[in-house]
Amino acid sequence: MIQEMLDVTILASGSSGNAALIRCGETRILIDAGLSAKQLTLRLEVAGTPPDSLSAIVLTHEHGDHTSALRVLAANRDIPVYANRMTAAAIEADGKCLPARWQFFSNGAEFSIGSMTLEPFQVPHDAADPVGFVVRNGSASFGILTDLGYATAAVIERVRGVQGLLIETNYDDDLLQRDTKRPWSVKQRIQSRHGHLSNVAAAAIAGECCDGPLRQVIVGHLSRDCNQPEIATSCMRAHLTQRGRADIEIICAMQESVSSTFQIV
Repeated sequence: MIQEMLDVTILASGSSGNAALIRCGETRILIDAGLSAKQLTLRLEVAGTPPDSLSAIVLTHEHGDHTSALRVLAANRDIPVYANRMTAAAIEADGKCLPARWQFFSNGAEFSIGSMTLEPFQVPHDAADPVGFVVRNGSASFGILTDLGYATAAVIERVRGVQGLLIETNYDDDLLQRDTKRPWSVKQRIQSRHGHLSNVAAAAIAGECCDGPLRQVIVGHLSRDCNQPEIATSCMRAHLTQRGRADIEIICAMQESVSSTFQIV
């Protein structure tokens, strides 16, 4: 009997590249492939999962920090690439992947890869058709919420009830306002309803979901210039403590290093 659990390893998370490895038995899926193929291969091997052993690559959207390794990684390997049709079309327009490798899913309709079930749902972001996911194996569930400007009621309902949650904490409001590298137009885009989540916004979303079985929150996709791990984790911890959930483990996923592997059961 296959144990109802998920092993999660964040290979990279940040504005320069994103990839998460989720495993259960022989099923091994990569959520996004936003590093160089060489770097992603190295990090997969650090996690004990060489690229040839992957069951699938699953994409949230087409932006380069989520897809840059796709063409090289899948070129000589029989790895199916899962995306919705609009995301696939946007990637094909950039010549990043061969259409024969696509496996299409529809937003709102669950699909299975090996022992895992994935539930894709639309999120507001400035991409063709961006999605978040809930990944399940039996009673074990893990939510993925990166690259969104805000959480609709439907998004919150999708991730309510998960045991683990990866959520974007892209920027600290004060650091973004003080940043001298970004023009005002870029700051407006980041803060827009199709941009990215601040620490405060992400903490509020996690707070909406913390009255169930939530046990672990991974804060990720931090801006190198406009956020800091201690600020993001402190904001999340303060909000969850205020909601009576100081017991929730808070982990910060980093751009430069592979996270430890943790189990969702």
